[in-house]
Amino acid sequence: MCGIAGWVDFQRNLTQERSTAQAMTVTMTCRGPDAEGLWLAPHAAIGHRRLSVIDLEGGKQPMVAEEGGRPLAVLTFSGEIYNYRELRSELISRGHRFRTQSDTEVVLRAYLEWGQDLATKLNGMFAFAVWDIRSEELLLVRDRMGVKPLYYYPTPDGVLFGSEPKAILANPDIPRRVDIDGLREILDMVKTPEHAIFTGMSEVRPGHVVRVRRQGLSKHEYWALQAKEHEDSLEKTITTVRELLEDIVSRQLISDVPLCSLLSGGLDSSAVTALAAKALKDQGAGPVRSFSVDFVGAAENFVPDPLRSTPDAPFVRDLAELVQADHKEILLDSDDLSDPAVRAAVLAATDLPPVWYGDLWPSLYLLFRAVRERSTVALSGESADELFGGYSWFHDPEVLTAETFPWLTSTPGPFYDGTPLFDKTLLGRLDLQGRRRDSYHEAIAEVPVLPGEAGLEKRMRELSYLNLTRFVNTLLDRKDRMSMAVGLEVRVPFCDHRLVEYVFNAPWSMKKFDGREKSLLRAATKDVLPQSIVERVKAPYPSTQDSGYEKKLRDRLAEVVSSGNAPILPLLDLSSVQNRLNRPVSSESTQITRIDLEVPLSLNSWLESYQVTLDL
Repeated sequence: MCGIAGWVDFQRNLTQERSTAQAMTVTMTCRGPDAEGLWLAPHAAIGHRRLSVIDLEGGKQPMVAEEGGRPLAVLTFSGEIYNYRELRSELISRGHRFRTQSDTEVVLRAYLEWGQDLATKLNGMFAFAVWDIRSEELLLVRDRMGVKPLYYYPTPDGVLFGSEPKAILANPDIPRRVDIDGLREILDMVKTPEHAIFTGMSEVRPGHVVRVRRQGLSKHEYWALQAKEHEDSLEKTITTVRELLEDIVSRQLISDVPLCSLLSGGLDSSAVTALAAKALKDQGAGPVRSFSVDFVGAAENFVPDPLRSTPDAPFVRDLAELVQADHKEILLDSDDLSDPAVRAAVLAATDLPPVWYGDLWPSLYLLFRAVRERSTVALSGESADELFGGYSWFHDPEVLTAETFPWLTSTPGPFYDGTPLFDKTLLGRLDLQGRRRDSYHEAIAEVPVLPGEAGLEKRMRELSYLNLTRFVNTLLDRKDRMSMAVGLEVRVPFCDHRLVEYVFNAPWSMKKFDGREKSLLRAATKDVLPQSIVERVKAPYPSTQDSGYEKKLRDRLAEVVSSGNAPILPLLDLSSVQNRLNRPVSSESTQITRIDLEVPLSLNSWLESYQVTLDL
């Protein structure tokens, strides 16, 4: 995994802008701690920071393709291509010669062979830029599910791009402004495709190519979810899911550096860990290495809450013992989660206010920092709930008729409402409900359906589509930023597009054939799992229940209010804030009860640190 950055300008001589291009590239050091490269031409500056994973010596970037001593194209690439060996063989048969064993060179040669259609050939997680030296045009390409980020900022004469906003913001020509739509995006748990919060900045949409030429910028969709008839029986479907998962996990174990699995004791991470252990055993390799996170005192003091009915630790131990994993538990406390240095590191990694999920941000950061001491690559279970129907809202009758995003209905909705302390006049201007309604109908209009598809099957296809295109992105972003902040590459087997396409089209009756959530995944992997995990009910990533953590949040918010000049103050209803601070702290504290504190604090830190101008 790596960090990429670049600048194309058809009117300026960018060979005279080395210092700025260098500054943009340096911002990606956390994503690529092992090496740096910068390639300059009159109208293109292409930067790269490398995290060495495959072909440690040969995969240096930016990588230039040449023929007969003539440079043809230059590539800056972030990600992993899991079918690069097959593509390499195919390209060799078509006359291409390789000088490295890296997947980077496969991508570069694939561009020379297939042009922008190369994206359809790739199986992996990726974000990359190709500058064609011959035609002076740039391609920005992002993987199908949006696992790897890619931002861009069109200018009058070209474009700036990078893995994260910070690469673009390092260019002094770019203002740090956020308009009312950007604030809406921050305060509502609905991710709008392509929206990047900062005014003028965009994200390359998953499954898309952005092409930049002198004539201007254009976009091309190379992949999207499609509705197809599912003709397999239930037994065949379960078998196919298992075969796909075994192939996917086996491919994603390829690495020239230490690799591990992230284990929570839930069905998703346990299935990945167990299949990885099986594949390693079949290869004659050592035991799978795994990591989990928990909180000091959680084992003794755990209390079921609306999101989590059971603690993770017992289930983690069951799986680790069954597969004989080399397992390590990372224990955190409230001081760790509240550490100003840790929270500053989280903010620096996100470039945006980490308003949602609260303590999960510092928790993930600290987990990944500990994992990075022993591994460079980790497998994770993101996207299984969205794909197989794991969340509670897939099984809530209210959701079937609600004209809103399923995670914002009455049951889970309070978890995603961080606005109670904000000024009521401001909230009226923002009209989050109106924006949410428009976003929902826009998303629903995209959903592919089969001819004649109606009723429950159509509705469940809609819910699946919303989760796979509007919800999982937030989890993938969180995982990417926190892992890359410490130079850890996280791979997500459930985002393999072959599995996504297949399961998306399996009828809902199969996805819930045993009356439970994630029926297909459970049936496909139960033989490699302990019975306790096969029977376990879905539980999210763990969160601290320590009231001491909430006390620290309150103290910090009191400091912000008393300062008199914090940038968040004009956005808040100070009487509501004071009432909130005066409420007694309960002995139990949860993500839901703290979200109203987390959101304004995160937003204030961002406004201060990034010197953002709000155009409201």
